Amino acid sequence: MRMDKFTHLFQTALADAQSLALGKENQVIEPEHVLLAMLSQENGSISAVLEQSGANLSVLTNELEQAINRFPKVEGAPGEVHVSNALGQILNRCDQLAQQNKDQFISSELFLLAAIEAGAKATTQLKEILKKSGVKEKQLQEAIKKMRGNENKNAWQ
Repeated sequence: MRMDKFTHLFQTALADAQSLALGKENQVIEPEHVLLAMLSQENGSISAVLEQSGANLSVLTNELEQAINRFPKVEGAPGEVHVSNALGQILNRCDQLAQQNKDQFISSELFLLAAIEAGAKATTQLKEILKKSGVKEKQLQEAIKKMRGNENKNAWQ
């Protein structure tokens, strides 16, 4: 996947997720790392979108932190971290969604849609965490549609 296809905020979230994985001594970057990084962004809209879709952000943050703390740790010198299969599948789905929406760039909200889709090929732990925190797919789609209006992501935001 080409990093230049991601919006600036999503690139930052991915970089922060990598740092989070390194800090927790995880060998792979999981979708949970990415969402926790997005929730920590000051200029991001993900927290607002999730609240509009019914999420309890404190439950969501707590569940993400617990999940990350259960990931395997690598002892010794920090090595390279890699993208997990689950995260790779979500990012590929993000690319498909961007193309369907005629978006030039892949944005953070597409990550949320790809993570919670009912027909997703790979059921991820993140999907269950989102549902446990109160997020429902239809409400998420509506909140994103409301946030975006009629705009496509054709600007590097």
